[in-house]
Amino acid sequence: MAQHHVYIVPHTHWDREWYDPFQTFRMRLVKLVDELMPLLETDPSYSHFLLDGQMAVVDDYLEVRPEAEERLRDLATQGRLSMGPWYILMDEFLVSGETIVRDLQLGMQRGAAFGGVAQMGYLPDMFGHIAQMPQILRQAGFEHAVVWRGVPSSIDRTGFWWEAPDGSTVRAEYLVSGYGNGAAIANDAKQLVRRVEDHIAEVADFLVDGLLFMNGTDHQQPQPWLGHVVAEANAAQDNLVLEVASLPEYLAIAPTDGLPRWRGELRSGARANVLMGVASNRVDVKRAAALTERELEQRAEPAAALFMAEDDWPQSLFELAWLGVIRNAAHDSICACSVDEVVEAVLCRFAESRQIATGITSQALGALARSIAPTGQVVVNLSPRPRSGVVELTIAGESTPPGAQLLSDANGVLGIPRGLGAITLDAQAVRTIIGMLPSGSQIDQGTWITGVTVDEDATGIDVRISLGSEEHPEIPIESMKQSLSAMLGARPAAVVRVTLDQPPTQRILATVGPVAGFGWQAFSITEPSNPVTVDEGDAGSPAGQIPDGSVSLSNGLVDVVVDATDGTFSVDGTAGFGRLVDGGDYGDSYNYSPPVHDSIVQDPESVTLSVVERGPIRGIVDIHATYRWPDHIDGSSGTRVGAHDVPVTTSLELRAGEHFLRVTTRFVNPCADHRLRVHLPLPEPAATSEAECAFAVVTRGLEAEGRPEERGLPTFPSRRFVTAGRLTVAHEGLLEYELVDIQERHDDHVGSAGSAEQAEPAGQVGQVGQVGPVGPAGPAGPASTLAITLLRSTGMLSRLGMAYRPMPAGPLTPVEGLQLLGYHVEARYALAVDCNDPYALVDDVFLPLEMVYAPGGGWREPNGSALEVGGAQVSSLRYHAGAMELRVFNPTGNIANVTIGQRSGWLVDLRGRPVAPVAGSFELRPFAIATVRLTS
Repeated sequence: MAQHHVYIVPHTHWDREWYDPFQTFRMRLVKLVDELMPLLETDPSYSHFLLDGQMAVVDDYLEVRPEAEERLRDLATQGRLSMGPWYILMDEFLVSGETIVRDLQLGMQRGAAFGGVAQMGYLPDMFGHIAQMPQILRQAGFEHAVVWRGVPSSIDRTGFWWEAPDGSTVRAEYLVSGYGNGAAIANDAKQLVRRVEDHIAEVADFLVDGLLFMNGTDHQQPQPWLGHVVAEANAAQDNLVLEVASLPEYLAIAPTDGLPRWRGELRSGARANVLMGVASNRVDVKRAAALTERELEQRAEPAAALFMAEDDWPQSLFELAWLGVIRNAAHDSICACSVDEVVEAVLCRFAESRQIATGITSQALGALARSIAPTGQVVVNLSPRPRSGVVELTIAGESTPPGAQLLSDANGVLGIPRGLGAITLDAQAVRTIIGMLPSGSQIDQGTWITGVTVDEDATGIDVRISLGSEEHPEIPIESMKQSLSAMLGARPAAVVRVTLDQPPTQRILATVGPVAGFGWQAFSITEPSNPVTVDEGDAGSPAGQIPDGSVSLSNGLVDVVVDATDGTFSVDGTAGFGRLVDGGDYGDSYNYSPPVHDSIVQDPESVTLSVVERGPIRGIVDIHATYRWPDHIDGSSGTRVGAHDVPVTTSLELRAGEHFLRVTTRFVNPCADHRLRVHLPLPEPAATSEAECAFAVVTRGLEAEGRPEERGLPTFPSRRFVTAGRLTVAHEGLLEYELVDIQERHDDHVGSAGSAEQAEPAGQVGQVGQVGPVGPAGPAGPASTLAITLLRSTGMLSRLGMAYRPMPAGPLTPVEGLQLLGYHVEARYALAVDCNDPYALVDDVFLPLEMVYAPGGGWREPNGSALEVGGAQVSSLRYHAGAMELRVFNPTGNIANVTIGQRSGWLVDLRGRPVAPVAGSFELRPFAIATVRLTS
């Protein structure tokens, strides 16, 4: 046997929260580090330990043991302890590209306090890897990545070149057998030798040089006998040279010649599970992530950077908000393959981060309003693109302006009709009202307190509150509440007369714009282009136009006809949109898997249509459908049993001048063990899809590589949009999609592998514990339907004996919350045919124009822009390191000319190091990411 060099890397893989809550795992972490430090300090043979590549482990420990920070720093600076570079080991597909970058930057920032981070992109357990990861790592100064899951079968070496779409390349070390191939080494030299020799024989065809032996696994404690066992093993034989080493030391000498090359994302299940079902479990978590990232990235940071004074930049608040988002990016957290206590903590962190971001946005927009010279309503555009759109606002008066759409007359607030006069109240009732009054001047949407007076005489206390549709700053609300409380304290029996002066107001819709990118404009109604009409079909409708009982919406750009018989609708002549298809799911938090005997429900029991708004600015039609869905899957028979009549409302919204249809589906889930998808017919068949992932749009086919241990289901993630067959779907956290209704399929499914919705007669999907076909048995023709998962309910963290993944992926723990029983589903998406800019579509659907009221007296002109950016997509705009920082990316295959108006500055890498000066504009190569510090 030839001599082999074996590099043993002691480590632990630390899931911060998973099958136990965070605090439970932290107690084990404290024990681990308490034992690790004296071992490293006293045993030279235990030369190194890898602290899982994430700085959160360090911070979590130091919260309990702050006195140990200097000892950890000494071990790190001596090279005995590897930390970072990440703050958390995140899932790469379920969070935004910006979250990934901030995670890396926070990790490097924290690691700097301990002598720096490990110089590698350590990615040991992510459920696949994004295409742009090599570029992100190179921009942070790293030349190596370490990966396990997702590597395709065509990679047949332990090292390969991994290339991002822009050409950035890192050397990837492939952990063929995972990050625990050397876990739990026995305190026996002979056993160690035999184990290593057996493993070399197992992976010999992959080895490019020595063997990397990862001595650790999930939550493994250090093995203090490692050093002396390695020494004894070396002394007992000559075929192996075993060395306790650090991972960076190994990578520094790893071979680079003759390695295979892979370009793009890594999502293959050829040798390790990629657990693709995590994209669709706990849809409440996925939607919370989408809302929170948008609030931070597209509203709070840009608004604060553009409109707040530099000295007012709320750095500490942003740090808190981002820390919550980054902690939630941990793969067991955002993937929600965890117990309910963990998911509750995740949702709480998202809510708190979102509250911070929303508050900052409000402050920043308030600062903009106060800075504008004229008085009046102002439209604000937080997108970098100039755009027109629809706004909703309250105006004074009883006459609806030309070109506007009346929503409602404001007849009163706080439950008090307008014009009622004075209301006499006793002291206790007034104290209750005082407690309910807001500290600010806004009462409700579009209604502000514009004046307050408090007077008293011998007959009682008079309070007069004036209301209006425009904000008036400096209204003494708190002073009034204090004065009134003092009066009531002195006269507890006094009669209090409250009068509300409420002028007539209206809630209207209006079209405005175009408003400059990152800009504002004085509110002025524009005549709506392509106004909306809503028509209801009846027996008198012209033949061939609107079927009897149906409803149509049109703005001349999009034509929609709703079918009253089944609740589906057509878009531009393509029928069948919105079909809800419900099937059984006997999988777990990691993977979808159908039951032995599935039953598919796609036809509603009843359908009614109602017109909510008739245009001309906005038309809304509600589809009220009732479905009879089975209650759960009987475990003994593998059959869906029981039934619930479930009312589902799908709202279709079409606005003047828009090229897309907004769709919202709402219902309360009463059922367990099922998957609900909406089927969207493609205007033309498609063999590929294009989906947004971090800093890129990736093209995928109809198949996914798998194996008997995990069926290769082509259910893929998209961040915010996916396109196929001329149809683009923009969505809010509905991450999982699949192309289905595939022609020329010859296996036991009409559709793509694993699409139980299209299965032949029940029972053909294989018995529990067996595995159906790993891939298609015949050639795959084009698909005609795009399926988007709206809900996936399961009751197990992991399960044994599933049809599509027979072995567990985690503990066999029942988790009630995974069923989402009683959850109020609100699935929002938009449909566009022949969309030429899906990024703009996402902004138009989910980043509305904002309205503020300018009190007057500021320095800004009524119309303007705080920053001009063009030619690329904006990922981030914030104030950082003493300057405004802009991050952009080019998702196209062409060179982009990025314009920044009259600004100048420096291109910097992800560590903030200068790369090149820029002024006015710069070129950005295809698929590249760039960060600019604007100095003027």
